[in-house]
Amino acid sequence: MLSGQGLLVILAGQIEESSGDIPYSWMKTFIIVAGLFIIFLFYHLFVLPHPKSDSPREQVQFKHFINEFLKTFISFFKKKEILIIIFFILLYRFAEAQLVKMASPFLLDDKEVGGLALTTSQVGIAYGTVGVIALGGVAASKHGLKFWIWWMLIAINLPDIVYVYLAASQTSNFILINICVAVEQFGYGFGFTAFMLYLIYISDGEYKTAHYAIATGLMALGMMLPGMISGWIQEQVGYLNFFIWVCISTIPAFIITKFIKIDPEFGKKK
Repeated sequence: MLSGQGLLVILAGQIEESSGDIPYSWMKTFIIVAGLFIIFLFYHLFVLPHPKSDSPREQVQFKHFINEFLKTFISFFKKKEILIIIFFILLYRFAEAQLVKMASPFLLDDKEVGGLALTTSQVGIAYGTVGVIALGGVAASKHGLKFWIWWMLIAINLPDIVYVYLAASQTSNFILINICVAVEQFGYGFGFTAFMLYLIYISDGEYKTAHYAIATGLMALGMMLPGMISGWIQEQVGYLNFFIWVCISTIPAFIITKFIKIDPEFGKKK
């Protein structure tokens, strides 16, 4: 089964093969994506139901808005053990943030530079495999986040080792490549569930929506910073050593997880 990401890459690959023009293929693909977003916009505006609380409010003074914003923002950083929370958010996907930036270039690059020399369409098939976030949610509902967090942490990090194998072997067996990438995507989908549940857990309280937004902002930062240096690291050491480094980069997530505290009942289905 393919994700939307995979389908779009396959589409770009098909246009590229028929036209022979890579920039044109991606331009056409993004035009199609833009059209889909416009359709979704009207669907959300006119079809999806609105909650009763989603109604116009009385005019709010700018000063009051600023005060409430600061109050909400500061209250997040006053949470108990906030440093542990921040480090967990930044480090849980530290390895994955680097891997995800270089996985597609690795699959596309020529074998002379350490890649697997796949076509764009083949990358769409291989790297578009759907993770199993839904399965992670079902599992968490059985025993709670505290029980599953270590298993999900292992699931999101341990499968990174398949890229070490692919870089070392540079196999041309497309079925084997698909299996390896599917293993990593399976682990990512299952392991990501714990991360999202933890963000919900720490956001509970008076400003849960705003605090969840701040937490996801920190999550984006945790993806952006490692991703910024991943290309430079790969250029310095090559693909094989880079993926070995990614595996080493999973260690901080295991260390910080030891220090977080979670209610054993959180996540269990009532």
